[in-house]
Amino acid sequence: MSARDGRTAAELRVVLADDQTIVREGLVTLLDLLPGIRVVGAAADGDEAIALVARHAPDVLLTDLRMPVCDGVGATRRVRAEHPGTAVVVLTTYADDAAVVDALRAGALGWLSKDADAEAIGHALRSAAAGQSTIDSAALARLVAAGPRPSGPPPDGLTSREAEVLALIAAGLSNREIARRLVVGEATVKTHVNHLFAKAGLHDRAQAVRYAYRHGLVAE
Repeated sequence: MSARDGRTAAELRVVLADDQTIVREGLVTLLDLLPGIRVVGAAADGDEAIALVARHAPDVLLTDLRMPVCDGVGATRRVRAEHPGTAVVVLTTYADDAAVVDALRAGALGWLSKDADAEAIGHALRSAAAGQSTIDSAALARLVAAGPRPSGPPPDGLTSREAEVLALIAAGLSNREIARRLVVGEATVKTHVNHLFAKAGLHDRAQAVRYAYRHGLVAE
């Protein structure tokens, strides 16, 4: 942390990007009201966001998915490749937007629907800065897995049943709902979840969602 940036130890520095002026200005106002968070730059497209990240080296880039010139997926991919010290959280209007999957695969650590409240946004930013994944629960519940499963064996030694449970987690189902879907006891589901988390090195369900999409266990 440099004195030039005026950055304090507890301060989270954020660049945000959204092509809609009213949304961008509203986010700046909202984030500046959150304790310990400071907006150091606001961009109207992905290219401008990348330039601001290069200039300010923020902790987190909060970016819309749908933008002209360079969209949120492209910005995420470039920021993670060129500025790995900056985490990325993406915002979307539509929770079932297929671009969300692309952003997660590109390295985004968080995903929020635009109706998320200030507390949820602040939590997502802090979690991403700490290297932890977080996904808005309402958005997660609406992202339904579809399409065929990969033909090869599951990664990291997962069994076919563990991979199936993981796909259902990615679809937003709770342990109880998964138990009903698979016609097994909830304790059995918990055992599968514990085993697959251990094998894949996962710590929470948000990480599990990213893992499932990254390894093609669910399709867009």
